Amino acid sequence: MRILCVCNQGRHRSRTAAELLAAKHETRYRGIYGNLVSKEDIAWADLVLVMEDAQRKEIARLFPTHYLQTRILNLDVPDIYSYAQPELIATLRDRCVALRVATIASDASQRSASGTRGSPQPKTTVRVA
Repeated sequence: MRILCVCNQGRHRSRTAAELLAAKHETRYRGIYGNLVSKEDIAWADLVLVMEDAQRKEIARLFPTHYLQTRILNLDVPDIYSYAQPELIATLRDRCVALRVATIASDASQRSASGTRGSPQPKTTVRVA
C-alpha cells in the first residue's frame, strides 16, 4: 500500500509517521507549506494521512479532483512535536491503531492490485482520548 503522510512543513510529524509505516508500506511525506505536496503525490497514494483537518481542507482546495478519489484520514496530531520525538511516536502509533491503518491498507492494496481506485471514500477524523 502507498501511504502519503502530510503535515504543515513535511519535516516532523509526517516524516515520523512515514518512517513508522515504512516497514509494511510504501510511504512518502510532504507538507502543505514546505516540502510541498503535489497532485502527483496525491494520485500516487492509496491513503493520505493528514495530521490536522486544515491540511485535509488545503488538499481539497488545491487538488479537488484527486481529493474526491483518494481516502484521506485525519490523525488529529497537533503541531507541538519534533521529528521522532518519543511522545510523537506514541501518539502516531495510538492513532494508527485506532484507525486500523493496517486493515485500511489491506483494502487499498487490493484495489491497487486490481488497477482500480474504487469509489470515493469518506473523509475521516479520529480523536483518541
